[in-house]
Formats: sequence, C-alpha cells, structure tokens
Amino acid sequence: MNNFFRFCFIFLILMCGESISAQPVSVKARMDSTQIWIGEQTALTFEVVQNKGQMVRLPVFSDTIVGNLEIVQQAKLDTVNFSDDKVQVNVKYVVTSFEDSLIYVPPFPYVSGSDTSWSNSLSLKVIQPFVIDTASNTLADIKPVYKPKFNWKAFMQRMLLIFLLIALAVVLYMLIRKFVMRKPILKTETRKVIIPPYIEALQRLDKIREEKLWQKGRFKEYHTELTDTVRLYIERMFNINSMEMTSGEILSHTEFLKVDKSGAYGALRQILTLADLVKFAKWNPAPNDNEMSLMNAYLFVNQTKVEEFKPTDKVTEEIKKNKD
Repeated sequence: MNNFFRFCFIFLILMCGESISAQPVSVKARMDSTQIWIGEQTALTFEVVQNKGQMVRLPVFSDTIVGNLEIVQQAKLDTVNFSDDKVQVNVKYVVTSFEDSLIYVPPFPYVSGSDTSWSNSLSLKVIQPFVIDTASNTLADIKPVYKPKFNWKAFMQRMLLIFLLIALAVVLYMLIRKFVMRKPILKTETRKVIIPPYIEALQRLDKIREEKLWQKGRFKEYHTELTDTVRLYIERMFNINSMEMTSGEILSHTEFLKVDKSGAYGALRQILTLADLVKFAKWNPAPNDNEMSLMNAYLFVNQTKVEEFKPTDKVTEEIKKNKD
C-alpha cells in the first residue's frame, strides 16, 4: 500500500515537471534599423523568454536569414534573468544586403517539447546611395582631377609659422652663443697692429734690464730670455727660422753681417756663446759678462734695424709673446 502511494506521488511530480517544461516560450524579433544602405550592416536579435532549465530548439541559419539578407556574423547568445523562474536568451546576428530591395523577414519557429512558438515578422528596406542610369549606354570621359581652390588663409598661416620658427631658432642660437659658448654675438674684426721687429726687441730688452734676473742669481733664466729676444728679432728681421736653430747654425746664417756690420756679428756671437755656457755648462758668468751680453744685444738690434719696416697688409705671422 505504501509503495502504491509512493508510485502515485512520483508520477504526479513527473507529470507536473513535464507540463512545466512544455510551457510555450515567448519570442520577439527586432532589428536595430529598418532601413540601411547597400552593404551597410545592422543587428537582428531574437529575444526568447523561457523557464529556467527549459529546452528550446532554435532555428538554424547558414549564410542567410532569408533571401538576400546575408549573415555577416553568426549568432551570439546572451542569457539574462527575466524573473525568478524565467530567463531571457538573446540571439543576435549581424546582417547586411547588397541588393536594392524591401526584405521581408518571416516568423521563425521555436520548439519546446510539443509546443511551438513563432517570432514576429520584420521588414528591412535596403537602398543604394546613388541612381545608376541603365538607359544610357554612352561612355563618358573620366572626369579630371579636382583641384581645390588656393587657400590664402592657410598659406599665410604656414608662412607665419615658418617665420616664427626661424626667428625662434635665431634667438636660441644667439642665446647659446652668448651664455653657453661665451662668444660675442656680433663679431668685430680688429686689425692687428704689427710692431716693427726692432721696436719689439728693444722693448723686451728694456724689460729684461728692469727685471734684474742675473743680480738675483737667476743666470740661466736671464740668458735664456736674452737669447730668445735676439732669436725672435733675427727671425722676423731676416726671415731666418732661428728659434729652431742652434747657436752655430744662427751664426752660419748671419755671416753676411760680417761685410758691413762686423760689430753686430761679433756682438751676436758673444751673446750666443756665453748663453750656451750658462745653459749647458752651468757656467756662472761674472757681472761684467752679464752686462756685456745685454749691451751687445742692444748693439746688435740698433746696428741691424730697418726703421722703414713695412709689413704686408695680409698678416701671415703672429707676434710671439714673451713668456715671463
């Protein structure tokens, strides 16, 4: 007896479950646009409201929905809660058409058990953006390239921008030159005043006499400055590279002085000979010898000077400064 009641209870539950699962579903079809251009895309969505856990057989499409309504993107399913015991399944297709026509989308069946629900019908107008003249068979020439009108406003704006960029570059260059490179913005070319060789030599000799180096025991420094002064004078006066020569080579290149300036030649030989003894043999000359070298240097310059010395306009030689 208990088994009989148990069987009846289970049978009633199964019957109720079947009746619930067999309840019809609600289907609504909608389209994002009712009119599109040829080749334009739009979305076709089927909204299916059904019980939770209910099995619904959906229509299957391959490449087209109907006629010339082509499927660009296959269906995407999105399920959302509709109520406590129902869900809404959204089936979305992306469609398009390449024919100028009015497309009729018929109802489609959605089967759940023994019940079938149908979607609503839709219409889509497909239009082309221009009219093709099929009546005329004449071929027309290709239209020339369209040349836009000259835009003076844009041209002036570009020229103003270029001018501002050039001005900015000039200002930046001047600032960098002034503050970074520490150079004057306007370069002023100054003409060097060439001092005649004999004046320069006499000025250096006066300075050596005022320094009184040999009186302080600085014999080598004294004779070095003295011979450097004479060597520089010879180099500028006679165009002889005396700064790179030995004393013997200098005397050899100045033998022409023996002809009419034998006193000057003898003075030069005394200066160079004594200087070599001091610099290379560590000779400590007597006071009279030190004074004799200075006097002979004055004598050599005064006897060989040319007061009408005129350098060329093109400065090719720089005055060598005496290193104190």
